[in-house]
Amino acid sequence: MSCRAIASSVKIVAEYAKSGRSSFSPAEAITGFSSLKSGDQESVKKLLNEGAQASEKVNKMDEKEDKELEQGNLKKQKLFASEEGEKLQLEIAISASDIKDKYKDATLLPKWKAFQTIIFLERDDGLHDSRKIAAFDFDGCLANTSVKRVGADAWSLMYPSIPEKLQNLYKDGYKLVIFTNESNIERWKNKRQAAVDSKIGRLENFIKLVKVPIQVFIACGLSSGKPADPFRKPKPGMWKVMEKEFNSGLPIDMDQSFYVGDAAGRANDHSDADKKFAQAIGIKFYLPEEYFIGSD
Repeated sequence: MSCRAIASSVKIVAEYAKSGRSSFSPAEAITGFSSLKSGDQESVKKLLNEGAQASEKVNKMDEKEDKELEQGNLKKQKLFASEEGEKLQLEIAISASDIKDKYKDATLLPKWKAFQTIIFLERDDGLHDSRKIAAFDFDGCLANTSVKRVGADAWSLMYPSIPEKLQNLYKDGYKLVIFTNESNIERWKNKRQAAVDSKIGRLENFIKLVKVPIQVFIACGLSSGKPADPFRKPKPGMWKVMEKEFNSGLPIDMDQSFYVGDAAGRANDHSDADKKFAQAIGIKFYLPEEYFIGSD
C-alpha cells in the first residue's frame, strides 16, 4: 500500500470518525472510498472493522458503568428512604401530645406516663437534667430478676456497690437514666396489669433502695414486630425521646455519657441488644461486672 493511499485511507477514516456517527456503516458508503484501489479498500475496511469493535467495547463499558451507577444510586435511595422512614416515625412519636395515665388497659402508678409503646417516669423527685448521662439496663444489670417470678419485691440487688456508684455519679452532675425492654407488658394481654405493676413496682423499690433520683424508660414493644418497634433496644428510640423531650433541651456530651448493660452478645447472653443500643447512640458501653466491680 503506497504512502499516498495510506494517507488517503487514514483521512477517510478520520473524517468519518469526526462526523460523530455512533456506529460504523459499510465502507462503500464513505465518500472517496470508490476512488481507492482494491487493496487500499480492503485496508480501509479492516480499519473500520477494528474501529467498530473498539467502539462496541467502549459502549459496553459505558453501559456497564451506567448500570452500576444506577444500581448504586438506587441502593442509596432505598437506604435514604429507609432512614427517612424511621426518622419520620420517630419524629411523630416524639411530637405526640397524647401522653396517657394508662398503657392500653393497664393503669399506671402516679408519676408514670405512657405514649406509643413506652412507659416512662419522667421526673423523679430531685432529678436534675444534665449534659452528662449515665444510663443503665435494669434486669441482669442493676437488679437480679427472673422471668419465672412476678411481683414488685421479686428482685435483688445485682452488686453491693451499686448504690454508692449511682450516688457518686449523681453528685458528679450526671443524670441517671434506666432504659429497659419489657415485652411481657405487651405480650400478657390477659395479665397486662400484673405485668405493669410488677415492672414498675420493682423499679420504684430499686430507686428507693439506692436513694438517688432516676429517670426511667420502659420499651413494651415486641421484637417480632414489623416494622420493628423504634423504641425497643437495640433501636435508639428511647434515648432519642429522652434527649429531645425530657432533658430540658440540653445538648448531651457524648464523650462523657455511657451505657451499662448485660446483653452484649457473649456466649451465655440472651442477646446483644445493650451493646448495639450503645453503638447506635454513639456512647461508651460497659458490662455490669466491668463497671460495678472492675472499675473500683
